[in-house]
Order: sequence, then C-alpha cells, then structure tokens
Amino acid sequence: MDRTNFLMLAWLLASFATTAAIPVAAAERDVLRVCADPNSLPFSSEDQAGFENRIAQLLADDLGVPLEYTWFPQRRGFVRQTLRARDGSGGYKCDLIMGVPTSFEMGLTTQPYYRSTYALVIRATDDLAGVESQTDFVAIDPAVRDGLHVGAHTPGPGTLWLTRNGMRNQIVAFPALDADPNSYPGQLVDHELVEGRLDAAILWGPIAGYFAQQEIERGAALRVIPLSGDEGIRFDFAIASAVRYGDDAWRDQVQDFYDRRQADIDAILLEYGVPLLPNTPVAKKKDDD
Repeated sequence: MDRTNFLMLAWLLASFATTAAIPVAAAERDVLRVCADPNSLPFSSEDQAGFENRIAQLLADDLGVPLEYTWFPQRRGFVRQTLRARDGSGGYKCDLIMGVPTSFEMGLTTQPYYRSTYALVIRATDDLAGVESQTDFVAIDPAVRDGLHVGAHTPGPGTLWLTRNGMRNQIVAFPALDADPNSYPGQLVDHELVEGRLDAAILWGPIAGYFAQQEIERGAALRVIPLSGDEGIRFDFAIASAVRYGDDAWRDQVQDFYDRRQADIDAILLEYGVPLLPNTPVAKKKDDD
C-alpha cells in the first residue's frame, strides 16, 4: 500500500532495497525532486494525475521551488534506482518518496500524513444487494456465497480474512508484486469486477476507493465497504514520506509542511475517494549512526 500490497502493503514493502547515503542540507534545495512510479494511480502517474502528485505540487509551491520527477516502476529495486541513485554530477536523482509505510526501513520517515484501511468492493447485484458491512458479507446465504468469485492480492490480509471466514474456495488470487510495469492494482476493479469476472474484490483502501469512484461515476453499481480488524488481522496502515538517512533537516522541513497543510492534504485525499481513518503520530525515527 500499483503502489499495499497493497498497500497494498506487501506489494509496497517488497519493492525497496538499500545502500549508503550522504546528507544533503535542506537549505541547499532549489528544486523538489520526487521519486515516483509513472503508472500507479491513484498514487502517481507520469501525467501527474495521482494524489501524491497533487500533494508533491502543493509542497513544491509551499517551498517556492519547481517540481521534478525521477520515474521508475515501484517494484523491487525502486529505492536503489531512485532515492539512492546518483545523478552523475555528485548529487542524487531524487530526494523524496511521497508514500511509504511508517515501518519503512530504507530511509527517514515523516510522521504519517494519512491512515487508511483495506476495503471490500462489491458489485451491487440482487444477490449482494443487502450487503452493507463486512459482517453482512460473510453472513450471506451459503447458496449465494459458494458461487462467489472474490479477488484479492496475495500475500495480503484479504486472502487471510476470507480464509478465516470459510471463503477460501471463493478466492481469486492476484499477485501482490507484478513484474509487468503496465499492470496496476486497480485492474481488479475497472476490469475484473466491472466486467463481471469477479463479484467482489479486496484492495488497499486508496486503490479501492479511487477506482470504484471512477466506475460509479460511469454508471457501475459498486459499493465500497472499509474493513476493520478481525481476529488479529490488520487492515489499517499509516502512510508517511521518506528521505535518505542523514537528511534529517530535509525530513523536518517536509514534516513542517504536513503539520501546516494537513487540512489541504485531507481535502485532496477525500477527492480521490481515500477511506481515511483517525491518524496518530509514531515514534520519531532518528538517523542511523
């Protein structure tokens, strides 16, 4: 979180690698260089249509500097090819990853600027018309349930939750980490679900909310149900930004922006259909010795 898993999170967490870094003072910055995936809506895209693009532009405007990108598919080696990669002139290709889990270990993280959760997206057919919650979903008539096809990325909490609720045979598994740079997690909604190959899908909330919102606006009968923890299964995660180790001053400068502009950031996230949960600070990560 076709940046967890999807969150999304297994997919996101699996995509990073590490090397050493040299500090760059925040005061020297005259351009905002962001590391991003060119095909990962709703997070980022090369035409800058994602919410991370919007937030990055807000940050650049706040700093009064131009915004530049280093594009690379967010798969294995993403950090090595972006945040840790030299630009040939003694500097680095980019200086900020907009969205990482707060447990991210390949760089210094800000405090989380949003918290979201996985969501269940269902086709509002006659059989599923009364499903308004995750409890309703697992309690539907077995005659209906046995015929369902529910898409979920694996590994991920969706497949675990379905299995624990007696729906293992209904799972249609999709890889959480796809090597094809043209693939994106929203395909479960705007292709598999809308075209009827799936009856429901479980995805990281920002992905579920954005793609379902797009299809609902086109007339699709979909319903988004945010999921909450069940029997020790965690669905919610906090998302922060990351800089290189050693760039404490730059991290703090980004944090100051988040502290001052949180209302504007929330408005962008809600515009993209992101299911937002109350956010809480985490212990501040210090630079490695």
